[in-house]
Amino acid sequence: MNGPSNANEIAGLQKALVEKLISMGCIRSPMVEETFRAVPRHLFAPGVALEKVYSDNSIPTKRMDGKLVSSSSQPAIMAIMLEQLHLQPGHRVLEIGAGTGYNAGLMMHLVGDSGLVVTIDIDEDLVESAREHLRSAGLDRVSVVCGDGSLGYAEYAPYDRIILTVGAWDIAPAWWKQLKPGGRLLLPLEIKEGIQKSVAFDKSDEYLESVSVKDCGFMTLRGAFAKPEDSLSLFSLGPEPGLSISVNDGVKVNRDVVYGLLSGPSEDQPSSVHANPGEVVFGGLALWLSLREPGLCGLSAEGQSANRGIVPCFVAYRGGQKGCGTIGLLGDEGLCVFVRPPKQDSSSEQLGDSQTLELFIRSYGSGTELTRRLVEQARAWDAAGRPSSNGLHIRAYPKDTDYIPSVDEFVVCKRWTQLVLDWK
Repeated sequence: MNGPSNANEIAGLQKALVEKLISMGCIRSPMVEETFRAVPRHLFAPGVALEKVYSDNSIPTKRMDGKLVSSSSQPAIMAIMLEQLHLQPGHRVLEIGAGTGYNAGLMMHLVGDSGLVVTIDIDEDLVESAREHLRSAGLDRVSVVCGDGSLGYAEYAPYDRIILTVGAWDIAPAWWKQLKPGGRLLLPLEIKEGIQKSVAFDKSDEYLESVSVKDCGFMTLRGAFAKPEDSLSLFSLGPEPGLSISVNDGVKVNRDVVYGLLSGPSEDQPSSVHANPGEVVFGGLALWLSLREPGLCGLSAEGQSANRGIVPCFVAYRGGQKGCGTIGLLGDEGLCVFVRPPKQDSSSEQLGDSQTLELFIRSYGSGTELTRRLVEQARAWDAAGRPSSNGLHIRAYPKDTDYIPSVDEFVVCKRWTQLVLDWK
């Protein structure tokens, strides 16, 4: 029942969320601010407590075989991506990943009556619920279609903007083809295994060029152009669910050996580098390592496995269920990962991932050389000015390009594209 008191509560919660997003720097423009004030999120999450709806958290909406496959994204990253997208009245937009329909509703408000928003999802039940949510919000001008977003949606092409709200391993040919010259493609792109960036690409004649790169973390695209099965590099560990290790493509993992290392003795040592855990695992240091260390790995634990403490809680994951994780190096001789300083209670939920601290390295097995390399890489990243997403520049070329990179550029080859990375 939505009486005056309930309406006042909603208005107060929505106002507080918008002001939080502004103070965090996620909302930067008057247009995006006004949009978040105008489109109510609770209409896209019926049955969810208002305090949760208007918190800066994602809302899980669908699982398949126990795996989360759809959610309403965290408002902070939604605001960041809308700022990256730079929508204008009259724009034609294709969104891949309809979710609850909330993001499509925000975009419809931004492009106005003269614009067009098409949102596509692979699951019919999500499409139907998104339509209903948009209808209840008075935003049913959005076209919600069921289909494989990997193929785009040619009926309304070309588009001024194409946005993905799911993680992509590569840039599918259809997105390139259906984007107008000078148009913008925005997607959570997996640069290397586990390293995902929200990249806004502008389209030129020969390549796509990044104009904005931000850290992010999204569940991955499903469908015909999903990440190839033979390049999936996530392995479960131990007898209980929830514990896993991710590695770079092609790295061999003996699960029993890794689990044995984690269950055995370990030793911690300082690196003399100070950083916050968030920028290590999701930001600049993770990408630095991924381009230089083939043995880069990520450890994660969810649910009861997180409570057991077998994986160091270097960063906390606060999505659908409690989780924690860290990154490091895996080799034949052992394993080493980043941990918080020994005197800090790493199990405390009061510790934020944005808190600056000295990075310690925990070594398992006889990984002395691995530990030395990880310390040296952390120090080299620090000495290089701590390159991060903010200074990262990416160009995407068709796979058959004859472009020759310079000595300061890194090349990552995908199925359809070749990514060229450098820092400016």
